[in-house]
Amino acid sequence: MQKYAFLGLVALVAGIVVGGFTLFSRSASSTSAATDPTQIVTTQSQVEAQAFLATPLPAILAATVTAAPSATATPVPPTATPLPPTATPTVAPPVKTGSAPPPNVTAWSIAVVDQDSGQLLYGRDPHRHLAPASLTKIFTALVALEQGGDLQRQVTVHFDRSELVDSTLMGIHNGETYSMQDLLYGLMLPSGNDAALAIADNIGGNEANFANMMNAEAAKLGLHDSHFVDAHGLDRPNHYSSTYDLAMAARYGMMNFPEFRTLVKARLWTVHGTRTWTVYNLNRFLWSYPGADGVKIGYTDNSGHAIVASATRNGHRVFVALIHCGDIVNDSVPLFNWVFNNFTWPASTATPTPSTVATPTPSVEATPVASANATPTALSTATTP
Repeated sequence: MQKYAFLGLVALVAGIVVGGFTLFSRSASSTSAATDPTQIVTTQSQVEAQAFLATPLPAILAATVTAAPSATATPVPPTATPLPPTATPTVAPPVKTGSAPPPNVTAWSIAVVDQDSGQLLYGRDPHRHLAPASLTKIFTALVALEQGGDLQRQVTVHFDRSELVDSTLMGIHNGETYSMQDLLYGLMLPSGNDAALAIADNIGGNEANFANMMNAEAAKLGLHDSHFVDAHGLDRPNHYSSTYDLAMAARYGMMNFPEFRTLVKARLWTVHGTRTWTVYNLNRFLWSYPGADGVKIGYTDNSGHAIVASATRNGHRVFVALIHCGDIVNDSVPLFNWVFNNFTWPASTATPTPSTVATPTPSVEATPVASANATPTALSTATTP
């Protein structure tokens, strides 16, 4: 009996020893795994893989799209009222199909422009800054048409007569009343410097403010060769333009204002106001060329004879701008003949109605020449359009 009791005690002690050793080994193994980074990574990867495989496919795809945005994507705030793109009318320019070279005329500066496309068909120093004389009044008229309101409204005229020595005049007097329309015809037909000053005073408050409006008009049209200090064009320092700017301004007027088209081709106009009389257009080009329909002539000592002429043939209008030419008709007519005889317009050409005048790419016939762009320094108050 004592023998069996002793054997049972030995077995118990052995079991306690073996159990303690096993417990110690498992604890050591657990501690080692907790401090082994490789074991951690492996265990985490297995858990993530098991979780991924256990996730339904739609949830996986949704989580992938949500959790993995592009690293380079930049959020764009929504636009409340998106605007559609503005269509820019594009008109093909005429193509030179004849072989004749441009005629040799005497003008210092020449710009020949197609109305449909705005293309410069030929130029001789077309961006040179020169005294524009009464061609200035093209810009005066544009500002008046855009800012002057109802052309039938009555204007009590005010101007400084001391500015008008040796000037061409409409024939108005301070304190008289005429419509804005009358003043515009007096401005463009007899080239009245008195009408220019009356318009400037009425619309701009004074001539300086109105000249700023003219400069803003040139900037709006994308024209960079012009700076005006008066509304009439008498020679003054820092008052200049170019044949290109003047031709493009005339193009803008013809394409956007029916009143401008009527105004520049009129041969006479009867003024009705405080007094009644008839004014006549001094632009003899209108009587000298088939299809002639504008625009303006001018003369000062610094500009010499100058003209922006327009003529239309077969539905296509061309502008010829000349400054310091020998004769406005004898220099204009050969250039018009050359264009109409040597250029062909595409059959699909349609006249656009632009809000601004974009600078087109000159054709191969255009030959602009770099110049000092210096404004003539000699001063003169004489102007005879």
